Amino acid sequence: MSLLPDINELIARARADLRMGVPLVLETGTEAALAISAETLTPERLGDLRQIGDPVIAITARRAETLKARPYDGDVARVLIPRDTDLGWIRSVADPADDLITPMKGPLNSQRGGSAALARLGIALAKSARLLPAVVLVPITEGARYAADFGLTRLNHALAEPHLGERSVMNEVVHARLPMAASEAGRLHIYRPEDGGEEHYAIEIGRPDRSKPVLARLHSACFTGDVMGSLKCDCGPQLHAALEHMGREGAGVLLYLNQEGRGIGLANKMRAYSLQDQGFDTVEANHRLGFEDDERDFRLGADILRELGFSSVRLLTNNPKKIAMMEKTGVTVAERVPLKVGETAYNRHYLATKAKKSGHLL
Repeated sequence: MSLLPDINELIARARADLRMGVPLVLETGTEAALAISAETLTPERLGDLRQIGDPVIAITARRAETLKARPYDGDVARVLIPRDTDLGWIRSVADPADDLITPMKGPLNSQRGGSAALARLGIALAKSARLLPAVVLVPITEGARYAADFGLTRLNHALAEPHLGERSVMNEVVHARLPMAASEAGRLHIYRPEDGGEEHYAIEIGRPDRSKPVLARLHSACFTGDVMGSLKCDCGPQLHAALEHMGREGAGVLLYLNQEGRGIGLANKMRAYSLQDQGFDTVEANHRLGFEDDERDFRLGADILRELGFSSVRLLTNNPKKIAMMEKTGVTVAERVPLKVGETAYNRHYLATKAKKSGHLL
């Protein structure tokens, strides 16, 4: 029946459950486990999990490297949770906030042997929910029974995993005229993904000719820079400079993608800021949290551009990866337009790190 949730709807439900601290039932054809976010786990639920079996905490290889835990599974490590530890220990493994205060969490013993498929799925779901990439898992033998008895969301690995790696189809919800300081001839388009994820926006200036390369900017949401005027990054100045450039030319498209903090979410971005205050650069902070340098998917921008009828752009960017992504997804970059604004005493090291480690042309 169409009343039953499809796999995308189940994944959306799973994200919400993880954020609220509700366990999931994850399954392959031969094994099953209860999985819960290490960040939202409560002492009561930890106690319940321990009555069922011996839980492990799954972390990424990036986080395992910081903790000197062995990632036998390559990209993830399944760390055994000692019986005499409490929730505080689990949180300290997941969250690097106190790493410099208590660097020795272990010795940490990593599980080896058996499949890490459910650990990978749990971490991928936690990332997509903008949580710390760490989940607590405990094996179970009857996934269907646990799902039925406790009303838990049940996900099959073979069905769910491909969808987490794909970008959802984007549908325009509405568009309307929006006069702005940069241009009175503005129009805002709202795009909503079919997977229930965050909406993304296209700000169209004037009436750009679809047959010519359009002046375009892929801009990732930055609450601290765009709204609060943070001096720690150059995002706010880049946003306004791009709009002003489009206003001067009389035409352009700015894609505002809700991928805060290079795709890790605002809460994790603030965790990274806290680590930067301890002396780590922006890339090192992401790695200590368990993330890659950049978790964003710029293909979303190319999808929206094509939906708007554009096939060629003059791209306002300092990031060669955006150019490569555009070309790879079939949008021609006719010209790179540099966007060098917003350097301050507070972000000079951050900009230097972007140039050195992420290849930005600054």
